[in-house]
Amino acid sequence: MPVTTPEPPASVHLAADDGPLRRATSPAGGRFEAAGALVTVEAASGGAPGLRVLARAGRAGLSRVVLRWPGGVAPAALVLGDAWERSYGDLQWRHLQPERVLPWYWLAHDPGGGRTTGMGVRTRPGALCSWTVDEDGVSLWLDLRAGGQPVLPGERAIEAATVLALDTGERPFAALGELCAAMSPDPLPPGGPVVGCNNWYYAYGRGFGPEAVLRDARTIVEFAGGHQVRPYCVIDDGWTEGGGSAPGGPWDRGLPGVFDDMPGLAAAVAATGARPGLWFRPLLSRVRTAATPSPAVLDGGHPLDPSLPAAVAAVAEDVARFRSWGFELIKHDFSSHDFFGRFARPGGPPELARPGLALADRRRTSAEVLVDFYRALARAADGALLIGCNTVGHLAAGLVHVQRTGDDTSGRTWERTRRMGVNTLAFRLAQHGRLYAVDADCVPCTPGTDWELNRRFLDLVARSGTALFVSVDPAARTARTDADLSAAVGLALDGGLPGGIEPLDWLTTTAPRRWRAGEHTLLTDWSEPWGAWPLPV
Repeated sequence: MPVTTPEPPASVHLAADDGPLRRATSPAGGRFEAAGALVTVEAASGGAPGLRVLARAGRAGLSRVVLRWPGGVAPAALVLGDAWERSYGDLQWRHLQPERVLPWYWLAHDPGGGRTTGMGVRTRPGALCSWTVDEDGVSLWLDLRAGGQPVLPGERAIEAATVLALDTGERPFAALGELCAAMSPDPLPPGGPVVGCNNWYYAYGRGFGPEAVLRDARTIVEFAGGHQVRPYCVIDDGWTEGGGSAPGGPWDRGLPGVFDDMPGLAAAVAATGARPGLWFRPLLSRVRTAATPSPAVLDGGHPLDPSLPAAVAAVAEDVARFRSWGFELIKHDFSSHDFFGRFARPGGPPELARPGLALADRRRTSAEVLVDFYRALARAADGALLIGCNTVGHLAAGLVHVQRTGDDTSGRTWERTRRMGVNTLAFRLAQHGRLYAVDADCVPCTPGTDWELNRRFLDLVARSGTALFVSVDPAARTARTDADLSAAVGLALDGGLPGGIEPLDWLTTTAPRRWRAGEHTLLTDWSEPWGAWPLPV
């Protein structure tokens, strides 16, 4: 098997607080001690491959553990990692960069020898896990903090991670697929193709009401052409007070005078033949409650602290309410940003939590708190399809059906779609069906963007079998766009091409142009007349 149990690490270093790392002594096999903390490394149980890492904190708590394996990778190797949550157009194979943070897993491909090696951690670990890779060795960094402070678990052992190793002669895309499958033994499949419409990229949360929602529902049903798989119609941000600015709850009512009857609207969407879906931002509230103990203000609201049972119960109640209204898809957004206080954008800090971030309950790590939070949402969903957006994918795997794997595309600027959508489709496509169903975000059809470029992205997503959502401005509809959208929606509802697609030039670019599609090779030009836009978007 290409995925195996790695050898035990040669050394372990740890920090009880944010101070320097201390080398742990190893008085017995697989046990490493320092600063009152104990790290144990042992084979995974049940015969499955994997090296299990458990951590016990000392009185001062525990912040970080670093496991080091000697050997490294070939100097000419190309190295790939994942992203903490959504990617931001930055995923790519690169030559060695020893300080580069590689969240969750790493692969190294030797162009000369043809072999691909790598390591990763099983989904839903108890730590935020990342790697660094150099010519001399490989290090696994375990962030065990509660927010931005040392975790205080008492006598409890934290199940920090289960580590897997990969060594194969398969092409790199197949190798990543094998590693993803081994890392995620219990994904939550959506039960069929996920296809629908979403109004965000033409409405942007402004100036729409029930009639516009029903118009969108009728449009996607028209594109589906009577297909036996029913598409979804998702109401995005803008259905509550403060719409269009990503507001927080309460989520117990719609915008007064506009969305006064949410159960009635869900029923009306269902009557068109579409399946009703709803977006919300679970961890932000416009009013302070017992679930928002901190006086901190974020984006004009108060962040909920999911380390508190009251916060998790409040969000679960929201999800259960949406189900009682009749919504069959629930998209929860912004929880990583609202929990950690920032996005994990490229060029930013190498860690998720902002310094000093305090949780009300420091007995669990940030990773453990988030896994428990996602699990509570999954239970409350009661069979509804769950989409995670700005969720930590490696922690949400098995607890969401669909994961928005990249930052927003755009109905205003094609460059965002090229930069974000194409990149995440290529570099996280191997996760599809293994960690969750991949959602590379909406394909816009708007007057502000070039339909020919959008059509190319539409065609690729439809062929891939990943989730396809379209955002169609009625002002942009023509006979040609309708024909293109109908063909793509029909293909996506069929499940895409048998065997899907594969990026062929992803080793050398962030926006692959060459793709295997069944028995054919597609050559796709993503450029506008001036090329790519180099400025911020």
